Amino acid sequence: MDLLLPHLGLFIWVLLAFIIVFLILKKYAWGPILKGLNDRETNIAESIASAEKVKQEMAQLKGENEALLASARDERATMIKEAKATKDKMIAEAKEEAKIQAAKILTDAHAAIQQQKMAAITDIKNQVGKLVIEVSEKVLRKELANKPEQENFINQLAQEIKLN
Repeated sequence: MDLLLPHLGLFIWVLLAFIIVFLILKKYAWGPILKGLNDRETNIAESIASAEKVKQEMAQLKGENEALLASARDERATMIKEAKATKDKMIAEAKEEAKIQAAKILTDAHAAIQQQKMAAITDIKNQVGKLVIEVSEKVLRKELANKPEQENFINQLAQEIKLN
């Protein structure tokens, strides 16, 4: 049992060694260890503050990015709306121009048809006038006494004349 219980002398020497090691550590090691711990604690606190600052900046940048995206979407929608309006305006102008051109072409065609019609009528009148003069001339050249001979002669002349 002596092996289990320490002797009083051993106990005093161990206590004395512990106190000497403690005082040496307190004088030379404790300051730098505490200083290192304080520096580390300060560094950790600064890192946490920096991380919070970065987090706030990221949140702010995210908000700015969302605002920029919303602005870009609005601008895109405005540009698309303007492009559609321009397209519709160009289509309407082209349709109106086509209608005007079609109306002009129709008017010109009607005028040309009317002019050709009048020219054809004038030509027919001139041809009919010439034919009447020719028939009258032939009738007058031949003097006939009785009416049945005149009618036969007129019918014969009418069959001879070819109309164009």
